[in-house]
Amino acid sequence: MSDYIELSDALELLEDKMIELALWESQQPSEHDLASSEPFALDTLSPTQWLQWVFIPKMKALIESDSEMPTGFEISPYFEQAMSDKEKLLELLPIIKQIDEAVK
Repeated sequence: MSDYIELSDALELLEDKMIELALWESQQPSEHDLASSEPFALDTLSPTQWLQWVFIPKMKALIESDSEMPTGFEISPYFEQAMSDKEKLLELLPIIKQIDEAVK
């Protein structure tokens, strides 16, 4: 359960930081864009859209349903490569790495 708390806290920090950096969007992408089968929906969503509309909701749903958490994945390498706004990446990356650590 402590893993859930650590992960939940990191997800909240990420959401707060995205809002602070004006990366949090009020308009949800289309169903087509959200239904991408590509990793990180890289063909239809920006990296931060994927965080907001796919990753954060799925992780929160797993936590709320007390489901088994997937382990052994890292999302930080993708963000290091994919985010074009390096200044904002530097502010998000420590939190993303914290999420990676929580699911090891």
